[in-house]
Amino acid sequence: MDVGIREPLRELGCGLPHALEVMGERWSFLILRAAFNGLVHFEEFSSELGIARNILSGRLANLVEHGVMERTPCEDDRRKVEYRLTEKGAALLPAMLALRQWGERYTDNVSPELVLVDKQDGLPIAPITMHAHDGREIGWDDLMWQRAGELADQRGG
Repeated sequence: MDVGIREPLRELGCGLPHALEVMGERWSFLILRAAFNGLVHFEEFSSELGIARNILSGRLANLVEHGVMERTPCEDDRRKVEYRLTEKGAALLPAMLALRQWGERYTDNVSPELVLVDKQDGLPIAPITMHAHDGREIGWDDLMWQRAGELADQRGG
C-alpha cells in the first residue's frame, strides 16, 4: 500500500471503530451467522449456539439497538418475538463470508462439510476479493489513501 498519505489512526472518523463497536466480539458474529442460517427465536439461538441466556440477551439487544437485527412479535404467538436481519444486517454478508473464507484458508483443522454455492448453478461461490472501479481484482499493494476532495477534483466533480 502506498503510504504517501496515511490514514489518521487516532481519529475515529472511519467506519471500522463503529463496526467493531457493533460486531467486535465472537458472539455477535455467531448470532449473525445463525440468523443467516434462518434462526429467528431466542430459544433457537440459545440451544444452537450454546450461549448463556444473559450473554445472548445482551448481544441481541445490541444488534437490535444498532439496527443490524429487528425484534418483532411472532405472527403465530404474539407472546414470542422473532429476531430478523435488517437490510443493514444483511449487508454484513460479504464481510462474514470474507472472514469465514479467511478462517478456512488459514486454519489447519477446518474441513467444511458444507460448501456455500450459487443457487442458480450449484457451483461454489468465488473467494471474496477487492475490485477496482473497473472490475479488476486488486490487492493491498494496489491501494493508497487520497483526500476525498482531491478524488472529486480528478473525476471532474
